[in-house]
Amino acid sequence: MSKTVLSRITPKINQTKQNPTKIPSHINQIITHLCHILTTQHPHWETSLETKFSEHNIVPSDIAHQVFDKITNLETGLNFYNWLLKRPYGCSLNGVVYSSYIKLLLKKKAFCEIDDVFVRMRSEGELASYDVLSEVVRVYSQCGLVDKGFEVYKVVLEVYECVPNVYACNALLSGLVKCGRLQSACEVYDEMLQRNNVSGSGADNYSTCIIVSAFCKKGKVEDGRKLIVDRWGEGCVPNVVFYNILIDGYCKKGDVKKAFLLFKELKLKGFLPAVETYGAMINGFCKEGNFGIVERLMNEMKSRGLVVNVKVYNSIIDAQCRHGCKTKAVELFRKMIEIGCEPDIVTYNILIYDSCMHGKVKEAEQLVEQAARRGLRPNKLTYTPLLNAYCRQNDTDKALDLFVKMIDSGEKPDLLTYSSLIHGIVVLGEVETAILILEKMTERGVFPDAGVYNVLINGLCKKGKLPAARNMLSKMLDQNIPPDRFIYATLIDGFVRNEELDEAKKLFEHAIQKSVKLDVVGYNAIIKGYCKNGMLKDAVSCVKSMIKACIFPDEFTYSTIIDGYVKQHDMDGALGIFSQMVKQNCKPNVVTYTSLINGFCQKGDTIGAEKLLKEMKSRGLMPNVVTYSILIGSHCKIGNLSKAASFFEQMLMNKCNPNDVTFHYLVNGFTKFKKITELNEENKSILLDVNRKMISDGWSSRVAAYSSIVVCLCLHGMLNISLQLSDKMAIRDCPIVFAALLYGICLEGKAKEWNTIISCDLNESELLVAVKYTSFFKLYVPQGTITEASFILQGLVDECKFKHHKVVEIL
Repeated sequence: MSKTVLSRITPKINQTKQNPTKIPSHINQIITHLCHILTTQHPHWETSLETKFSEHNIVPSDIAHQVFDKITNLETGLNFYNWLLKRPYGCSLNGVVYSSYIKLLLKKKAFCEIDDVFVRMRSEGELASYDVLSEVVRVYSQCGLVDKGFEVYKVVLEVYECVPNVYACNALLSGLVKCGRLQSACEVYDEMLQRNNVSGSGADNYSTCIIVSAFCKKGKVEDGRKLIVDRWGEGCVPNVVFYNILIDGYCKKGDVKKAFLLFKELKLKGFLPAVETYGAMINGFCKEGNFGIVERLMNEMKSRGLVVNVKVYNSIIDAQCRHGCKTKAVELFRKMIEIGCEPDIVTYNILIYDSCMHGKVKEAEQLVEQAARRGLRPNKLTYTPLLNAYCRQNDTDKALDLFVKMIDSGEKPDLLTYSSLIHGIVVLGEVETAILILEKMTERGVFPDAGVYNVLINGLCKKGKLPAARNMLSKMLDQNIPPDRFIYATLIDGFVRNEELDEAKKLFEHAIQKSVKLDVVGYNAIIKGYCKNGMLKDAVSCVKSMIKACIFPDEFTYSTIIDGYVKQHDMDGALGIFSQMVKQNCKPNVVTYTSLINGFCQKGDTIGAEKLLKEMKSRGLMPNVVTYSILIGSHCKIGNLSKAASFFEQMLMNKCNPNDVTFHYLVNGFTKFKKITELNEENKSILLDVNRKMISDGWSSRVAAYSSIVVCLCLHGMLNISLQLSDKMAIRDCPIVFAALLYGICLEGKAKEWNTIISCDLNESELLVAVKYTSFFKLYVPQGTITEASFILQGLVDECKFKHHKVVEIL
């Protein structure tokens, strides 16, 4: 509920004063003279006061309250009070004097002095008046001293057998609600209803609004509505504000249907919806993405002469961005400017955030500049999305420059800003820079939470800096920030990666003892440690413990244990876990199948491995580079080069990039086993064709192996990998490799710029060899590419012949 709306029904404090008891003129003159003595602060003012009271034979306590009522300066009042207390013969002050003095202290917010007065009054058995105590409750509550206000409220309740006046109680209600003490607020509200006030008034509309609004903020909208229904007509006058509170509550809770029914009821009962009413409804429908009704409501507002304010426009623009309608959001943004509704920084922040989330950093920068030109000052919510965007683009310099600019502009970064910057910098691997930012952050009074420490500890662990990670944990504990399950999981994983299983176990056990609710990630980390060290029994026991703790293993849990059994050459154990995994309805992933395929290959059971591969594909899982490399390596090891070549070409057709391990297996296999089993026409292989031809032409088995791999890569559209491999193995001067690279370049549509990618240092005879080998390529690439590449090769041959003839003519 907006403060603007609430202010419309806030009762103003009654400024009408009752006619005070008429003070005799001679007494009034004495009081005026006494105040003059106190105000002028003459060096002997204390003596002057004593003389004045003696002259007129007046006891100071008889008129002290009237003197306090006329004093406006706090220091003057304190002096007079202290003078009364330290008079040679003492001065017994009564509740009336204390009450007047407290009123002065309240006006000046002298809370420490008020506390001292209450202590003294308690010891003397004196009590302040009802009105003054009510005022104390009001001022304390409005100044944030809710606990003290509540204590004084209880004193009034006990001594005067009624609640403080309605203004005091309403202030206390507001204070309690702000502190999240809804229960105490309800108790005060109930007392207001049950007991009659000295002034004759109980809970009013504003009292009820405070409680209803509090219920709605807690999501207890029905309780708020019931309270209004129960109170209707008993000091609770029907008011549009009540509807606004409930409608806003339902919308924020996500129950737009009930909010809309209430909106209709409001109109049926003759109430006119306010801008706030429409704003709440529009915000509710925006969250649902129901922009049709939003447009109808806006038209209804305009027809009733209500001005759609920037807050309403912001709700719609934000919703359009969140629902992927950025174009419409920009159109509405321009329209609101055209009709004279000036956007605020919130409007720009919404658009900046959306641009950053979609990687449109330049667009976001332009919006920041546009906002500045309109005289709007960027804030934390302006800078933070940009910081994140720069970090995602690996542009640390820009991120840090923006951070400095933010501070220079007077904007204080908060925890969210620092967290974003630290996270981005850690992702870039610059953990040391992130730690420096952490130190600066603490110096500026912004203290990290568990999330920030988790990011830093994770970054340090990934870099293998376990001692630094431990120190970070110690700092965290020094600041009384308990590690959460994410930090434990990160550290356990770090120790496991660093081969420190004992430390990982200690930390895991410590987390369990401290009743930290580790999730599956934490358990997976320690299970990985057990499997890595061949402790399969401990790993299985850990799985049982996590199930007992109602944490269910996932595909990574089972895959890790399966891989552990495979590395122990225990296929029965691996298949047993796999069976258990399927029974638990946990779907195996690529890693699971790859581990099992590896196990079968280690046993030499390639048939079993291929059966699993087929099953894996039937589940919609595509083999990765590790899966293919294991299969290729297995067949190369036993000399089944035809099968190895078949898997390699399947791999390329599925756009799975091979790595150095794949190449190593193939080259070793083709170098060791030179006899290749013939393939039938249906299973023709470019890798085998080129390799066989090169061997028969006298090329070394190693060059033939690498060259045929490069040919395969090029003809399957993997030019970059083939360029890297040919450079690494220094085989670009091989005519077959040159021809393959040329075809690869033409396949990518870069025929016109081929000589900027590769250079040709081949002579005429070498070029003729390249031309000769192109006869193998035509079966595997589109005809147009063959023609294009052949044309370039023939041109190079003709150029060499021309140069040769020129030399002969010269000679």
